[in-house]
Amino acid sequence: MGGAPQQRYARELICFASAAVSPVRVVIAAVGRLKQGPERELAASYRKRAEATGRAFGLREIEVIEIRESRAQDAGRRRVEESIAIANIIPDGAVVIVLDGRGENLDSAALAGLLREWRAEDRAAVCFIVGGADGLAPSLIERAKLRIAFGKATWPHQLVRIMLLEQVYRAATILSGHPYHRA
Repeated sequence: MGGAPQQRYARELICFASAAVSPVRVVIAAVGRLKQGPERELAASYRKRAEATGRAFGLREIEVIEIRESRAQDAGRRRVEESIAIANIIPDGAVVIVLDGRGENLDSAALAGLLREWRAEDRAAVCFIVGGADGLAPSLIERAKLRIAFGKATWPHQLVRIMLLEQVYRAATILSGHPYHRA
């Protein structure tokens, strides 16, 4: 019962904040394509839900940009080619976040807090980067404001993309006071 006034206050704050700054564009740049099937459907579902819920907080459309996997024989060359392709699509002024197994483990509330902070700073975009099987070039990793991981386990890139979309959706629900997140 004590949470109801807090949730109402939080929603009022969000509505007030929404009028003060421009919506944030969310870009997910990922190496490789999700093939037709349940993974693609799940990713599309979380994307659609995140867009719908995020509008109340001031998130614009969530763009998923698939980068073609390099066909170079050498792993280092593949990393460089894929990183160049990603660097070319990062929006100007975007906060860059790299998904990296050696990155920081953030809980959902912390990610929501960062999105709130970047929105309050009137950032034009937030760009999450999911590299290919060989990783990313060091120059692209250095460009990132933040490196995050989904634990110490190694995950297939397709699942990382789905997990990221779910976390963006969850962050939007936290920020909008929606009951999806119950931690």
